[in-house]
Amino acid sequence: MPDVIVHLPEKHWLVLIEAVTSHGPINVKRQHELRELFKRVSDGLVFVTAFPTRRAMARYLSEIAWETEVWVAEAPGHIIHFNGERFPGPYE
Repeated sequence: MPDVIVHLPEKHWLVLIEAVTSHGPINVKRQHELRELFKRVSDGLVFVTAFPTRRAMARYLSEIAWETEVWVAEAPGHIIHFNGERFPGPYE
């Protein structure tokens, strides 16, 4: 299970948040595991890796999966979007 699950019913999103300190970043393998775990959920899945600092994030940049989000505690009002056709949201 992810560290935090946030349900946004008005958007039909389930936001799955992993703290890098507990599981590492959401990489392709972890993204696949989470998709499999939540395959029966009808809401779209949004994947977020949480980092304490940008410096910590830099160590994992090459591992972060595309079509995920990154949140950094030292800049809590911002989110970093890893590619994709739109900003935060689920991908089919």
